[in-house]
Amino acid sequence: MTRFIKMHGLGNDFLVLDARAQPITLSAAQVRSLANRHTGIGFDQLVLIEPSASADVRLRFWNSDGGEVAACGNGSRAAATLLGGTHSIETAGGRLDSAATTGGAEVDMGQPRWEWDAVPLAYPMDTANLPLAWEGLEHPMALSVGNPHVVFFVADAAAVALEQIGPVIEHDPVFPERVNVGIAQVVARDHLILRVWERGAGATLACGTGAVAAVAAAQRRGLVDTAVRVSLPGGDLNVTRRDDGHLLLAGPAVIAFTGDIDLELHA
Repeated sequence: MTRFIKMHGLGNDFLVLDARAQPITLSAAQVRSLANRHTGIGFDQLVLIEPSASADVRLRFWNSDGGEVAACGNGSRAAATLLGGTHSIETAGGRLDSAATTGGAEVDMGQPRWEWDAVPLAYPMDTANLPLAWEGLEHPMALSVGNPHVVFFVADAAAVALEQIGPVIEHDPVFPERVNVGIAQVVARDHLILRVWERGAGATLACGTGAVAAVAAAQRRGLVDTAVRVSLPGGDLNVTRRDDGHLLLAGPAVIAFTGDIDLELHA
């Protein structure tokens, strides 16, 4: 039996497994089975904590569709909350630094990448103003914050049919590794409303990297200031840009329940 921890950050939920003492190997089929909310545990993302040769710990992330991804902002915060204190974290999307806070954690998500091949896109384009449109959504910004995002600024985020347009944009061939889709509404210089269609997970209550990407895009367009509150369906996250361009993501993360599971039953 393997011990697990079920956590969530503003309703964006995670299955956390600690493999520092005993290695855990997961297949895509296992992740999909565990993610099933009727016959498994159910989650948006799975977070695996492993030992690292270059940092305090290594984090790996899988979406509920079984695909492993390089970065997960809320998942990083959940793990940082469990770890407590301050830590350096190795991820496939880059090294992160974390600090536990009261009821959650703050994670340094690094600097956003704007190069078309870093996002990545299928061919060169101006990532600050993509000459593309989908059913009335047009001229988005594309960037990588450890994983690929495209951000649209709209007058009313609630009016966008995200469940219909999200998968269309996610799977467009212009995004060879698929993409996370953010629909952002500027409320004030320090406040965004955001809805996110997550690559491999669908519409979630919150998305940490989505919040970071939306703030980075809004700052590049001059729409917001240095510190921004991002209101998602599950609640608020805070993103702050340091003088060196690094973006800090802060917000709550809590344990929902813990238990033991036989991973072989989900092979």
